[in-house]
Amino acid sequence: MLIADCFFKQMLESRSPMSKHKPAPGHSPHPKLNKPLNYCFACGKDNADGMHLKFYVDESAHHAICQFKLARRYQGPPGHAHGGIIATILDEAMGKVNKLRNVIALTRSMSVEYLKPVPLGKALTVIGREQSVNGREHINIGEIADESGEVLARSTGKFIAIEPGRMLKKLAGPPAR
Repeated sequence: MLIADCFFKQMLESRSPMSKHKPAPGHSPHPKLNKPLNYCFACGKDNADGMHLKFYVDESAHHAICQFKLARRYQGPPGHAHGGIIATILDEAMGKVNKLRNVIALTRSMSVEYLKPVPLGKALTVIGREQSVNGREHINIGEIADESGEVLARSTGKFIAIEPGRMLKKLAGPPAR
């Protein structure tokens, strides 16, 4: 059994009830909107076509976690998840870890190891953890495991912390004359 598998098994066996975890809501609302909307494909509750993943952060364990089942619409190989969906879930888990430091960070790069096929319709867990922080650069890792704790896919991602105000200014474009 790999060290990561041992960690996952230990975490699943000793995990406190989800009620002790803090919700890790989607993305910060746009300041000009009266009602915060979240259209993120992975976690957005307002995206009718999205995955609606519900993440929680565990500050004491320093990780983000989500338990989920994948519907048939996410199929790649027969009875199993498409690799792009697996990458999306891992990216979201790693991104949620940045909430533990109260930063917004965008994915610069990520690598994914597809260890075993990820089944549809079965209970799965994804966990994201921080590996290192160097200035604005955050390196996070993510793992998807089945009910027994066996790791099916893992990833490493590099995230760059941003200032939301600067990003929104760029999106707004130049001031009107």
